[in-house]
Amino acid sequence: MELLDAIATTRAIRRYRPEDISPQDLASMFFAATRAPSGSNRQPLRFVVLRKGVHAVAAKAVLGNAFRAGWAAKVDADGYQNGSGQTSDSPKTRMRNTMQHFVDQFEQTPVVVLACLQRYRAPTPGEGGSVYPAVQNLLLAARSLGYGGVITMWHEPVEEQLKSLLGIPSEVTISAVIPLGRPVGSHGPVRRRPLAEMVFEDEWGSPAPWANDPDGVAFTQAGPPRPHPPQS
Repeated sequence: MELLDAIATTRAIRRYRPEDISPQDLASMFFAATRAPSGSNRQPLRFVVLRKGVHAVAAKAVLGNAFRAGWAAKVDADGYQNGSGQTSDSPKTRMRNTMQHFVDQFEQTPVVVLACLQRYRAPTPGEGGSVYPAVQNLLLAARSLGYGGVITMWHEPVEEQLKSLLGIPSEVTISAVIPLGRPVGSHGPVRRRPLAEMVFEDEWGSPAPWANDPDGVAFTQAGPPRPHPPQS
């Protein structure tokens, strides 16, 4: 795929067909992932890939329980059962149904990737800069090969359990979990806020006159509330 097309159409994929990812495709994805930059080019990123092995099955079960607990807490905290969540065809309800399927079927995910950081110093706020570029490369490579995935963080309550189960050293942290598989459905143009709301020039809040979206782009209504314009 053309790179900009891949970027504009790489959706978060949470439903997967029961198909394996070939070793050749996995190698291509991780080659792309490991081309990403890292701080001082130290390359502290390591991937643990969970497929069908004994440890993988056990780790997927641990993750599945954690993901279901995390989603149940989010449903309550964010009111997914309230408001438009009571309407069967609303975006809120569709997201809730997709997420519920995702966590309920987590153990059947074809490939689950643990993106790990091998620390060489005390934790710092910016250490993710040596991990997340590679994760995005992985998702873009998956998109180009007909697969999909999503970055998740619900592993955090069970990180120590996973590290013990998988023999991950104490100085290593799991920075993200990325489920991967062949999508049920398809990728497509992602919806985000207009560039004018997100890109400033010269100072905060100052419009960038060149920040114009391509023709035909659709925008999202999701995310934090937008500020209302002042009333005259």
